[in-house]
Amino acid sequence: MAKWRIPGLAARPRFTSRATVLVLVLCSLVAILAYPARQYIAQRGEIAAQRAKAEHARQQVDELRREKARWQDPEYVKARARERLHYALPGETPFVSVSPPPPPGAKPSSDDAAAGRPKALKPWYATLWDSVDAADAAGAAPRPAP
Repeated sequence: MAKWRIPGLAARPRFTSRATVLVLVLCSLVAILAYPARQYIAQRGEIAAQRAKAEHARQQVDELRREKARWQDPEYVKARARERLHYALPGETPFVSVSPPPPPGAKPSSDDAAAGRPKALKPWYATLWDSVDAADAAGAAPRPAP
């Protein structure tokens, strides 16, 4: 079967020189704009992260301002001193309830944990003194000779 040809129309190449130049220009534009576009996107991400960080800092500042305002109240200070330092007002008898230690070899019961009763904590000054004693005992250990 013969191909139909239109008289006076020669076979043209698929890509002309104009099309080739246009493709090269477009490719070069894409290559030139790729780096700035990537930088723009990265900077947008950094800006979003910095805004989130600033918002978190604002929330912390607000919380600290509320805490400072609470500490300006003398009643709050008294309540914290009584709770943390075991202070008592004149005429009061302070006491700390401590449960007896379990006998040796006894398994710890889960009754206290199940009932929601916390273990009795030592006062801060006793913990401080114990850490000083432990540091002194560690410093008093004989050092090996070089």
